[in-house]
Amino acid sequence: MPAPYPQEFRDDVVRVARNREPGQKLAVIAKDFGISESCLTNWMRQADVEDGARPGTTREESSELRDLRRRNRLLEQENEVLRRAAAYLSQANLPGESSTRS
Repeated sequence: MPAPYPQEFRDDVVRVARNREPGQKLAVIAKDFGISESCLTNWMRQADVEDGARPGTTREESSELRDLRRRNRLLEQENEVLRRAAAYLSQANLPGESSTRS
């Protein structure tokens, strides 16, 4: 997969596409910038979401969701470690089995 284009480049291309002359095709603008028409269409759709003109998940929301999922996984792993430690310690403290009282 190719490296993503810088956000500034994407914003510039979307601005040019939005301000195009009537009748000018998106395919021509995309070709001028060296990207595919579908790529430009996706960028424009995402820009509409970012601007609030279209429903969807913004980059900020996606980033926050990704971070929260990562944190949730970490907390679940820590919780599992604590559960296992508690089970081990409760087994080690059972009276009579491991003590050698006479």
